Amino acid sequence: MKSYVIRRSILDGFTFAFLIASIAVWIINPTDEQALNMKVNVAYFAAAFILGTFVSHVLTKLKITTLGEALFQPPYKKSIVEVPWYKTFSAWQLIVLLLGLMVVSIIKTKFSMYELLNEDGFDGAIRLFKGIGNPNWDILPKAILNIIETIFMAFLATALAIPFAFVLSFVSAKNIMTGKAGFSIYLAMRTLFNVMRSIEALVWAIIFSVWVGIGPFAGMLALMIHSIASLAKQYSEMVETVSEGPIEGVQSCGANKLQTIWYAIVPQVILPYVSFTVYRWDINVRMATIIGLVGGGGIGTLLVQYQGQAMWPEVGTIIVVIAIVVWAMDQASAYIREALK
Repeated sequence: MKSYVIRRSILDGFTFAFLIASIAVWIINPTDEQALNMKVNVAYFAAAFILGTFVSHVLTKLKITTLGEALFQPPYKKSIVEVPWYKTFSAWQLIVLLLGLMVVSIIKTKFSMYELLNEDGFDGAIRLFKGIGNPNWDILPKAILNIIETIFMAFLATALAIPFAFVLSFVSAKNIMTGKAGFSIYLAMRTLFNVMRSIEALVWAIIFSVWVGIGPFAGMLALMIHSIASLAKQYSEMVETVSEGPIEGVQSCGANKLQTIWYAIVPQVILPYVSFTVYRWDINVRMATIIGLVGGGGIGTLLVQYQGQAMWPEVGTIIVVIAIVVWAMDQASAYIREALK
């Protein structure tokens, strides 16, 4: 009961905080530099969050269903009577929140149809697309060599990430890490994975470019780190959804924790593991073209060289090569995943 109230209050608090802080900081006075100061920003948001949680509590006492209440209330509290969505407070709270997000997003991104359709910029874009649309096939051999390097870079990163992710997935699965000590390990591992995944592969490539030097090795390490975090999280979520029947059957025979994992859980998750791994290699090939922009090697490095010199026909050739390889990898991984099912 207590956790339900906390989750409801946090969601409603953030909802009201966002709306109030947005109006106060960005919409009423978007040009005021002082209003965009971090300290002022945090102070507005904190005050709005406290106000939002208080409003949520008051509305709940008045039997008004807020968005947090609608999402997190226990089943026994849900009304049997069906009420049209437009007559519920929670639906309008969600609509207002989405509209607020849209308005603030437009303001913060400085969205402008005039800039998009401005004649000078539009003409420049047409010239760029004309250059890309007329590839210079003289550099095709060099592009093919670089895309091969990209593919193998992605393959090695995925292959090295698999054993780490496989082992870590079991210590980050909630249904395996039981008890206070187990839950602490589970929480620590999930937090670590979230931190690792929140740092984009592009940033990891910059870090490793400084560490081991510019080249494909740095790009491979960046992809490997990101793949370990992503695969371990996906694997662990697979472990958390396994059937309890085989687990109970193995444990009834006196199996220990390790035997339970190997004989009851691994057989249930091995095919999804392989499917996710193949898909991850597909993702890494696409990501490898991006991390090359910061010295991670592969065809991305070649792309940034020609782009920096505004050699658009050469850029066009590289785009064609990347598109063909990504399409081929996507088709191949789709067929493999289908076969594994």
